[in-house]
Parts: sequence; C-alpha cells; structure tokens
Amino acid sequence: MKILLTGNTGQLGYELERSLQGLGEIVALGRGELDLSNLDQIRDVIRTVEPGLIVNPAAYTAVDKAETEVELAMRINAEAPAVMAQEAKTLGAAMIHYSTDYVFDGTKGSPYVEDDPTCPINVYGRSKLAGEQAIQAAGIPHLIFRTSWVYGMRGKNFLLTVLRLAQERDELRIVGDQHGSPTWCRSIADTTAHILAQTQASGDLQSWWQRHSGVYHLTAQGQTTWAGFTQAILDNAALAKSPVVTAITTDAYPLPAPRPAYSVLSCERLKQAFCDLPAWDDALRLCMH
Repeated sequence: MKILLTGNTGQLGYELERSLQGLGEIVALGRGELDLSNLDQIRDVIRTVEPGLIVNPAAYTAVDKAETEVELAMRINAEAPAVMAQEAKTLGAAMIHYSTDYVFDGTKGSPYVEDDPTCPINVYGRSKLAGEQAIQAAGIPHLIFRTSWVYGMRGKNFLLTVLRLAQERDELRIVGDQHGSPTWCRSIADTTAHILAQTQASGDLQSWWQRHSGVYHLTAQGQTTWAGFTQAILDNAALAKSPVVTAITTDAYPLPAPRPAYSVLSCERLKQAFCDLPAWDDALRLCMH
C-alpha cells in the first residue's frame, strides 16, 4: 500500500515517518513539496502519488496567531483536509487525520467522550473541528484522532520552551487552572502504526474500515495542569539549578486566544477498539531520557 504522509518535518510527522516504516511505501512530504495552504497543489500531489492511505498530521497550530490569521488557519486546518478527503474518495483511499482537544469549550469538568457536543472557543479549535466535519462528510474510510498538549524533542512545543526558559529565569509563572493530558508525539505515532498494522492483519480491509471508521480520543493517560507539567519537566531535566514554578490563574496571563479550562479526553473508545497509551508522566520520562 502506498501511504502519503504530510508534514514530515513537523514534530508528529517526523515521528510518523519512522513509526510507519514497513507498513507500506511511504511518500513523506514537507511544506516544500506539499504546502497545505495551496489547495491546487494538494490535488496535484495526491493525483500524482495515488495513495491508498493519506496520513495528515500537518496543521496550522499557532493557537494565538490564528485569532488574526483566520483565513490561513481555516485553509490549512479545514479546507486542506476537505480537499484530501475529496481526492481520497475519488481514489478509493482511506485517511488518518489528527485533531485536538480544543474542539471542546472546557466546561464539562469530567473527561470528554467522542460524542460530547463540540463547542470550540477559539479560531484554532473551530478550524480543526471544520476539518473533522469535512472528512466525515466525504464518506470515506477514516480515523480521526483527537489528541492534546502534544510535545517532543523537536520543533516548537511547551517542553522545549520550558527547558529554554529554565536556563534564563529563576522563576517560571505558569498557568495552573487549565487541565489536560500532555501527550508525547512518539506515543501518537507508535499508536497509529500499531492500529495500521491491525488493519493489514485483518485480511479484509474494507470490512475493517467499515467497523472502525470514526473519531477517537488519543492522549496519554492521566491529567495535570500546565504548572504541573512544567514541574515534571524540570524534575526530569535534572538541571544544576532549577527555577521555582509558581502556579498562576489564566486571568493573570492573558493571551489572544481563550483556552478551555478542562480539556481532558476519555480514551475508553480507543482502548476498547485498539490499545491504551502510557501515563503522561511515564511518557515524559521516556521522552527526556
């Protein structure tokens, strides 16, 4: 099977290119070869490659910038997946796509399940939800994985920001009233590969996709706050001198884009159908050592 992988220079795309080896012929493209803001280019690339599966981790992820770059965020996160899904339908291909906990407003107070009403409170969340809906509307075989607080040792993410700031400051004032599940990008990639291997072992691809297509929550187990995540990062970093972590309220650190106060996702559907991910703090330890 030919697998078209987008965004292979991003933190998740980089891990996926490695995890998916052996599961098909991987055609991995970065922004230079496949710019998701260029819808015509997306069509041309897919028609040239003719994949049996499109794996799309590429996204516009600058949550605050999205508030002013609405058109660009919508094109990359909503219109681009819509075009991919349309082309997949023409080819008879399947699609794996990654979405976000930010499709929820954060008011539930207990872990969100896949069927809970979505109500994004920022442009980024709205753009990602529109992408989900476009793929579902296309009627193709698909897996949409909602994940959260993604980090790794490459690219731009919270973990690397904390490690940088820890070298510069004696105190880190970090939001302590937003709750979520930090998820290592390698865990996401390895879980994707594990699930894809199951499709190939099933012997009947069409039947497998009919049974399993849909939305799944895919995050590390457990939950913490940004302040708790920061402390865990510093504990694992074993720095000669660690800054003090002071938990502050969301109100004390205003940002252009509002964030859900509680965006923990229940992964029970994923567990029943496929597998579990490790606890967030165990994965963080593995990532950093």
